[in-house]
Amino acid sequence: MLDDLFVAKPPAEEAARPPSIPFDYLSVADELHSGRIKVSSDEAAAEYRRTNQEFETELAALLAAAEPLLAEVAAPAESLPSIEPAAIAVELGLDAAKAAADFSRLRRSFAFKNHPDRVAPHLRQRAMVRMQVANMLIDDAKRRAAAKR
Repeated sequence: MLDDLFVAKPPAEEAARPPSIPFDYLSVADELHSGRIKVSSDEAAAEYRRTNQEFETELAALLAAAEPLLAEVAAPAESLPSIEPAAIAVELGLDAAKAAADFSRLRRSFAFKNHPDRVAPHLRQRAMVRMQVANMLIDDAKRRAAAKR
């Protein structure tokens, strides 16, 4: 049935009739730009200006309150943990370790603080390198300790 309605043509007299509400967009635009038509009253304009002033006042108060927070954000970035083997060796405390159990304890302790799964996402790549260096240093120290015996 819908197909029949779409295919059916309107009667000739309906097709020839102009739209019931004539509307000339260009003349309306000209009237609006001429200034003869007021879109808003003076009261609405005054309310708009008052609201705008209140907004500016509130925004200034919010920015003043947020200034300490913005200063923290703009502060220099946190210092990144070192990936230098000498600094990691000092952090591990390899000089004090003597027995195999000591090395295992150092490895677990370092991993607890520095494992990539336990640090912030932006530090994961660095943590992975730190863990590799620490494991290498611990393995070397373990081999040297075993060779001394």
